[in-house]
Amino acid sequence: MAGSRSNDWGFPRWRSYGGERGTTQVRMCDRDGCGRAGDRPAPKSPNSPERWYFCEEHAGEYNRGWNYFEGLSAEEAAAREKAERGTASGYAEASHYGWGGSGDGTRSRDELRALEVLGLDPHVEADAIKTAWRKLAKANHPDVNQNDPAAAERFQAVQTAYEVLRAADERREQAQARR
Repeated sequence: MAGSRSNDWGFPRWRSYGGERGTTQVRMCDRDGCGRAGDRPAPKSPNSPERWYFCEEHAGEYNRGWNYFEGLSAEEAAAREKAERGTASGYAEASHYGWGGSGDGTRSRDELRALEVLGLDPHVEADAIKTAWRKLAKANHPDVNQNDPAAAERFQAVQTAYEVLRAADERREQAQARR
């Protein structure tokens, strides 16, 4: 009987917490020829409980081609979308948590970095952002500074910063319009 004894009695435990005697089962990606772990479930067809299990790369590939409304008429698709938007209204109410990270509570970290690139205060208005962007874009444009790679890099940074801020303002306007 000495061989059937366990080392898990008493304190401290002799094995690590969560350690098991058996092997860990790993499900492989269902994509043909892939040898990675398939830990991301995806439906085999709309409204089906059956699932494929993909690795991260193949799950992304699968989701890009997924048509949620496949097989539905335009009226049925519109009705389903309306019903699901209605049941998800609680999530829309909490959308102000969407910045979800460090920032000042009104702008995300990316927006604050973009404002820093443009040399602006975090509480600046949209008109001032556009004015600063135009001024910096004109000053650093590659056509104006033809043989200056640093100016071209600054121009790209200014353009990217403006795109980040413009997209954030559009999201805010859309959220306000939905309310």
